[in-house]
Amino acid sequence: MPTFQSNPLNSPVHKVLKKHPSLFGVPFLILIVGASFGLSSFTQTRYDLHDQKVRQFTKEEALGLDRDRKKFDIREEYYKLSMAADEHWENKRIARPKGVPEWGVPPTEPSPKS
Repeated sequence: MPTFQSNPLNSPVHKVLKKHPSLFGVPFLILIVGASFGLSSFTQTRYDLHDQKVRQFTKEEALGLDRDRKKFDIREEYYKLSMAADEHWENKRIARPKGVPEWGVPPTEPSPKS
């Protein structure tokens, strides 16, 4: 079987690449980095469109309540209820069980454990 002939490449490009091998990798890296930056805008557009379709509702939107309604303020409601309670209030005494003094039964002392 004959051996392969040795045909060295004597082109000027081969001589430059042999002298400076980094000249082959630098354009490749520039292409990869540039493509990454270029595709990032397309990826961002994809996620923006997805966010427009899917979003979270607030509780008011989910229940279908109007947005122009007056907001609920707990302090205001407290003052309204306290004013209404003062107007129609009457103190009534309840009957005590038989045999219980007016101020209740004094507490008993616990028995010592033995």
